This record gives sequence, structure tokens and C-alpha cells, in this order.
Amino acid sequence: MWQRIQTLYLALAAGLTAALFFSVKAFMLGPGGVRAQEWTYVQFYPYLVLLIVVTLLHLLALGSYKFRVFQMRTAVLAALLLLALQAWIAVDYFMAEDALVFRYTAVFPLVAFILDVLAARAIFRDQLLVESASRLRSMKKNGKLR
Repeated sequence: MWQRIQTLYLALAAGLTAALFFSVKAFMLGPGGVRAQEWTYVQFYPYLVLLIVVTLLHLLALGSYKFRVFQMRTAVLAALLLLALQAWIAVDYFMAEDALVFRYTAVFPLVAFILDVLAARAIFRDQLLVESASRLRSMKKNGKLR
């Protein structure tokens, strides 16, 4: 399981999405440049639900390494949800007031999206390799390959 590169990609993506549970999304600057108010990702329930779903999808993909097609589909679904989350954060950024400062954690969904796409590609490559080896074994068994 851990010897495959897609497992590393999925674990990093799961770690990034799990880190969003404990991080600050943005803060408001008060007079004198002091932080007046902070907003986290878990304060807004739609963000919280999306983060829970994506984290569970990552954990499910990590645990289903024996079922490559299912693992690839969950990685792609998590990637699509992360892209939607990143678009939502971007809309919040462009609609925000001037005194609102977004943290570097606002790009975590984008990085996790890239890692999910890389994991899905690696899983697909592994699946093609297994299918080609299976095809060669069946051809050798039937006597068509010498």
C-alpha cells in the first residue's frame, strides 16, 4: 500500500484537507493593523460539510488500495469537490472587504486537487499495467503466446 506513489499523493491531500479543520480562513484587520476578528473554515456549515465529505473520500481512497477502479473514482470525486471548494473560496476572496486578509491556507484545496489528479493518473496507470499483464497471462494459458 505505502510503496505506491498514489498512496503518498492521497495521504498528502488528506493531510491538507484535514489541516483546514484547524486553520484560520481569514481575519479582519482593525485599527493599527491588529487582528479584530478571525474566521475559520468550520464556522460556516457548508464549508464544514464539504470538508468532512472530502476528508472521508480521501480516507476511503486510502483504504481501498486493492480496488483500483473504486480508488480512482473516489480520488476523482474528491478532486472535483476540492475544485468546487477552491472556487467558492475564490468567490469569497473577490467579494470580501478590503480589510479582510486571507491566509495561505486558502490555496490548500488547490494543492490537494492537484495531488488528487496525480493520484488518479497513477492509479489508472497501475490498472492498465495489471490488465495488460492479465491479458498476457491468459494468452499464454490458451497457447496463443509462445
